Amino acid sequence: MNFDFSDDQKSLKDQARKFLSEKAGAKATRGVLDDPTKSYDKELWRAVADMGWLGAAIPEEHGGLGLGRLELCVLAEEIGRAVAPIPFSSTVYFFAEALMLAGSDAQKAAHLSKVAGGETIGCFALSEGPGAPTAASIQTRFDGSTLNGVKIPVTDGDCADWAVVVAKEGQGVSLALVDLNQPGVTRTTLKTLDPSRGHARLEFKNAKAERLGAAGQGWELSEAVLDRAAVLIAFEQVGGSQACLEMAIDYAKNRIAFSRPIGSFQAIKHKLADMYVAIEVARSNAYYGAWALSTEAAELAFAAAAARAAASDAYYLCAKENIQTHGGMGFTWEVDCHLFYRRAKLLAVQAGNPMTWKEKLVKRLEQRNAA
Repeated sequence: MNFDFSDDQKSLKDQARKFLSEKAGAKATRGVLDDPTKSYDKELWRAVADMGWLGAAIPEEHGGLGLGRLELCVLAEEIGRAVAPIPFSSTVYFFAEALMLAGSDAQKAAHLSKVAGGETIGCFALSEGPGAPTAASIQTRFDGSTLNGVKIPVTDGDCADWAVVVAKEGQGVSLALVDLNQPGVTRTTLKTLDPSRGHARLEFKNAKAERLGAAGQGWELSEAVLDRAAVLIAFEQVGGSQACLEMAIDYAKNRIAFSRPIGSFQAIKHKLADMYVAIEVARSNAYYGAWALSTEAAELAFAAAAARAAASDAYYLCAKENIQTHGGMGFTWEVDCHLFYRRAKLLAVQAGNPMTWKEKLVKRLEQRNAA
């Protein structure tokens, strides 16, 4: 079985890297960090939309490119590598995937073309505070037409136009599609470790909403959305990890100490070797997840969990060791190491922390082996 990307997909990867090296990177991320009025880079968002990336996996009949999710994985890796300060994951991995998974024909027609064109920013509201959410812990209420409750934190909730909200309906859980630009919704911007990706507290008071998917099927649907997003986020994490390794190698080759490049010292070699091994493990799991996602294989549930766990661990290790390799200057604002460290910590908790995904992996493997 060949898990590698095709020549066309590799060409897309090269084009995306070139584009992002010109339009994104540290300069764009710092532009958002340095300006408290910005929650994302609007110019980069428009450019990404013009490239058609927002609609890469959206069917052509809904205004997308209809390429597929393998191509989306390729783009996710390059976006992660560039630490792009745009709401790409919330809109594409979560909002659009939820619509394609559970939306009616009318809902898809109303929203997917706007997502593909960059007109709509979406988000996915699941968390209601500390601790891993469960079907029993959801307190936000949906009665079929209105929504009441609080979601916190919501990634890109400060700039999103629409949200898919996980809410209690009767004795079950449903998904609700909500316009965030209405009087019944109150947003409060939150401060996080990585301000280049906005977060918000969303409060709903009799907010108008419509059901997405069947009533009572919201928890199963949200788990399916999380599995899909986990694979795509894993590719972002692999891209960021690879960038950290390359930064560390470049610095180790050029930094001279005791008349020698620091890369010649065993302690630095070990750091770089550990980073490389962690990336290769994460990449292998991410590729497995990409195959399961693109083929809708039964293995997706545990492939997604494995990819998420491995990639989270790899990104944190690489971001941390990149700082250590740079020494004292690695901790400063002027050096770009902290941009990756911030993003590594943020992505590690988006869609659930690594421990939650490791527990999911164990449970899913036990269920598979017991079948």
